[in-house]
Amino acid sequence: MTSVSVKERILDNPVIAAVKDDESLEAALKSECGVVFLLYGSLLNIDDIVEKIHAAGKAAVIHIDLLEGLTNREIAVDVLLKLAHPDGVISTRPALIRHAKHADLFTVQRAFIIDSMSEETLASQLDIGKPDFIEVLPGIMPGIISEIIAKTHTPVIAGGLIRDKSEVIAALKAGATAVSTSSRRIWEE
Repeated sequence: MTSVSVKERILDNPVIAAVKDDESLEAALKSECGVVFLLYGSLLNIDDIVEKIHAAGKAAVIHIDLLEGLTNREIAVDVLLKLAHPDGVISTRPALIRHAKHADLFTVQRAFIIDSMSEETLASQLDIGKPDFIEVLPGIMPGIISEIIAKTHTPVIAGGLIRDKSEVIAALKAGATAVSTSSRRIWEE
């Protein structure tokens, strides 16, 4: 799947299933979500997990920082491509995002906005990796989401602590393109 087609899936259905274990993966595969963010796995099982996601007709985007058995160096992207053939990667590391972009993967730069300094340094991190999307955590800060979109001109996925439909609506009204959530209830709404 190309980076463009993952983006199109997100635009078609702005709720992204974020899965942390096999049980939530099974629920995500049955959901209407077109994109699955994998927040777990290891080098021993990632190929099987990605294969299940693809067999369900969904895009697999792996949070490479959370995958057991990989280093935080650029070769991790190459290993992941060879083992599992994901559609994209998520990382907090701009160098990994840049390397994944060069490999024609869909990319998401994850940013934890915990204070004004983390918000201010985000633009310089984005200049390095040039991700397709930024995932802003926590995603329950509509004002901050609007500011980040205005400053970076990069599409935003709101993630983290999104537990009900009103928080999804608030993030989308603030300008987020999509939300990622582990709340199965939201996947089904």
